[in-house]
Amino acid sequence: MKVVHVSERAQRDACLARLCADVYGQAAGLTPLVVFTGTRNVLFAQEGARLLAGVDGSGKPLALALLVLDEKGQGMTVTHACELVEGAKARLLSELSLKAPLRVEVSSEQEEAFYQQCGFKRWWTTAQGQRVGLVARHPASHVDELAPTLELDEALILRRFKHDAAAFGQAKEAFLAGLNQFPASL
Repeated sequence: MKVVHVSERAQRDACLARLCADVYGQAAGLTPLVVFTGTRNVLFAQEGARLLAGVDGSGKPLALALLVLDEKGQGMTVTHACELVEGAKARLLSELSLKAPLRVEVSSEQEEAFYQQCGFKRWWTTAQGQRVGLVARHPASHVDELAPTLELDEALILRRFKHDAAAFGQAKEAFLAGLNQFPASL
């Protein structure tokens, strides 16, 4: 598997739309659209996030992962990941664990076990009870050294959608166009 940074805007939008749709599913209401819009218009615009794809030899996307910088710019959190081919998500995350200072936050023992197999070997529990895993390349040596991950103000995006029908329509069009234009190769 080769890891590709998806940076060309149309491909990035298409891959981000697919990632949000796969992660949240059809019963998630506006959440996929809100995350898509905020990531696209805020995090990507400020270079606070990277979208990476694991591809096969012909460039066919096998898995996608969204990495978001922390506030100090020292590490990146895997906020969303999906596989398009069985087993590809684990391979992509394993590759990334060797190359980047990654962190992940999990909500179950099953998720923790999965990420441990992908190279997240250091685990801590935050003061709020959140389990956090780090790869060897992450610079933090104690849980107190972890900087917060950049976040989207989802409530602000929802308010904008509620009060600006044109903005909602544009976001919805961009999301659906992305889904319909998912690339066969990167």
